[in-house]
Amino acid sequence: MLFTDKKAVIFDLDGTLLNTLTDLKNSLNEALRLHGLPQRTTDEVRRFVGNGIATLVQRAVPDGRENPQYDAVLQDIRAIYPKHSLDTTAPYDGIPDMLQALHQKGYLLAVVSNKPDAQVKSLCKTFFGDCIAAAVGQQEGVPLKPAPDPLYAAMRLLGTSKEQSVYVGDSDVDILTARNAGLPCISVLWGFRDQALLEANGAQYFAHAPAEMAQMF
Repeated sequence: MLFTDKKAVIFDLDGTLLNTLTDLKNSLNEALRLHGLPQRTTDEVRRFVGNGIATLVQRAVPDGRENPQYDAVLQDIRAIYPKHSLDTTAPYDGIPDMLQALHQKGYLLAVVSNKPDAQVKSLCKTFFGDCIAAAVGQQEGVPLKPAPDPLYAAMRLLGTSKEQSVYVGDSDVDILTARNAGLPCISVLWGFRDQALLEANGAQYFAHAPAEMAQMF
């Protein structure tokens, strides 16, 4: 039990609590197809996600933001994805039980994601109900992760400090976000990045399964 002194556990969403990869890939490929651009594989999209939808499109479109079709593809995926965000998306095995266990122990739970704020709130409500006390997504004028601002917002909503909080994520972006905010980070190994990449980016704490993560508290 590494974190029994904490009061709040703040989670990333995609690749940490929810497996959103297929819906993201299908929505991206539909937007690319509309403009005659090459389709992307699941493994490619797995590597592209983590920094928000604009960066996902930048990485997927040939020549990125220099491509004259970049803005149109971005506009299309923003329209397409919300209609398909529940097609195959679901919590990873063991996630609901882990959240319930932490909730029953008295921990305050929050989600911080680079997804648009309305989508984050909707997905959390759909899958996790009242377990999640605060859900923070992309908002106009607020920097995305790895900037610490979204984590600060979540802690304000929870009424906790960085000394009382820990962040949980599956990516290098999450490690950097936690570091920038002054929080410890638990890196989960069931998500979109592998252990070698996480270790190369300074990961210190690992969870191989949700049940193992719950035992850290």
